[in-house]
Amino acid sequence: MSRKIFALLCAAVLVLTGCSVAPESPAPATAVSESVLEPSLTSPDLVIELASTKSRKVNPGPKLDGPKALSMLKSLPVKGKAPATGYNRNKKFGNGWKDFDRDKCDERQDTLSRDMSKVRFKDRKKCTVASGTLHDKYTGKKINWKVKSGSVDIDHVVALKNSWISGAQKLSSSQRQALANDPLNLIAADASANRKKGDKNAAEWLPKNKGFRCQYVATQISVKKKYALSVTKAEKNAMTKVLNTCRNQKGAKVTAIKPAGNQKKAAPKKSPSTVKGTVHPGSYCKKADKGKHGKAKSGKVYTCKYDANGKLRWRA
Repeated sequence: MSRKIFALLCAAVLVLTGCSVAPESPAPATAVSESVLEPSLTSPDLVIELASTKSRKVNPGPKLDGPKALSMLKSLPVKGKAPATGYNRNKKFGNGWKDFDRDKCDERQDTLSRDMSKVRFKDRKKCTVASGTLHDKYTGKKINWKVKSGSVDIDHVVALKNSWISGAQKLSSSQRQALANDPLNLIAADASANRKKGDKNAAEWLPKNKGFRCQYVATQISVKKKYALSVTKAEKNAMTKVLNTCRNQKGAKVTAIKPAGNQKKAAPKKSPSTVKGTVHPGSYCKKADKGKHGKAKSGKVYTCKYDANGKLRWRA
């Protein structure tokens, strides 16, 4: 009897007798992992959504579609560094990030979502960034970032302390806060590179990634143009050297502001009051009448003021 026929007969016998295959013994319970699972995308308390940057190429940094950077550089005043006396990050430039463009998200979050691809948010309004991928312009590295990883900073392209010693002391408080939160002056960058840069200008520090130096210098020039800041001679030379390798590099479209700091309104001049009655020219007058006017019988006006001997008299 062939094997095929034998198998069919066995199957028939099983059906007729109502037999069934015994179930396998249950698998041992799997140990529960101690790691915290990623929250579900539909979790009511934390919704993380993918940003529109998933499929498009992202070029970190502000748009530079204005006049040529070399021309803008020539228009900047050249001065030495002012003393850093009085510099205080929070007191002079505002404590914490502000909502510069009034989209109800602060500029740190806006910069992260602008400069990274594959962005995920913590909230439904797509404001607070949870993670993303940064193709860092300072180093050329690819950084997969998430909250609290410490791998990405938001850099002020013109450092706030550098702006303080190059003209920001003449800006008003609101103008300095604008400078600290202006998207033109912000870029997401490798944290270690940002901290090495510190408050250095272009003569003292340039990005390791040479392919980004033209964009970096053009951005600095644009910020300094917009906020009426100066460059040092060495700084201008360094910027010129970089831009000579990319003479068509553009800066941003900006309108220079007028510094509004340290402008005290002059108190309106008060007309001197006139004492009652007539006065006698050359006679002594009271200390309480100093600076006041008085009329003589002739109708001529005299003023109570000091003579050469330091005595108060009615004098013409």
